[in-house]
Amino acid sequence: MTDLIRCPWGTNDPMMIDYHDHEWGKPVRDSRALWEKLMLDGFQAGLSWRIVLKKRDALRLAFCQFEPEKVARFTEDDIERLVNNAEIIRSRIKITAVINNARAYLAMQQAGEDFGEWIWAQIGGKAIQHVGPVPSKDALSERISKDLKKRGFKFVGPTIVYAWLEATGLINTHHPECFRRAQVAK
Repeated sequence: MTDLIRCPWGTNDPMMIDYHDHEWGKPVRDSRALWEKLMLDGFQAGLSWRIVLKKRDALRLAFCQFEPEKVARFTEDDIERLVNNAEIIRSRIKITAVINNARAYLAMQQAGEDFGEWIWAQIGGKAIQHVGPVPSKDALSERISKDLKKRGFKFVGPTIVYAWLEATGLINTHHPECFRRAQVAK
C-alpha cells in the first residue's frame, strides 16, 4: 500500500491514510450520512481533520449516531452534558449548531425535501471532477452555504461546505495522480 500514489495530505499518518483510502471523496447519497458528515465538517472548523477523526466515535455516541430525530430533541441539559464531555469537541457554538441543524434537516423532510436528493440536485446529480488547484471555497459552495443558511442551518459557511462536498464525493478533488481519483470518479 505504501507504493500507491495518494493525495499529499493522506500520506504520512495511518489514520489519515485509512480515511483517504476508504472514505474521503467516496460519493455519499444517503441523507442521514450526508448530514452527519456536514456536522463533522462543522466540528472541524479551526481544527485539523485528524482531531475530528480521533473524536468521531465519541461524537457519534454523544449525538445518538447523528440521528436527526433524536438530536433535534436535545435540551439545555443535553448541551451542558456535551460541553462537559471531555471525549468530544466541546465547543458550545458547534454543539448548539448541530442541534439546530437537526431541526433544520427535519424541517426540510417535513416540507417533502430529501436532504440527499437536494444536495445532489445542486450539481445535476453527477459528481464534479475538479481539475487544477483546489480552492478552500468556490461559487458553488457559497451558493449552497447561502441556501443552507436560508433554511436555518448554522455553522455551514462556504469553506465548511466545500470541504463537505469534497469529503462526500460531490466534488472529486483527489490529486490527478492519486490512485483513488479514478475509483471515485466511477
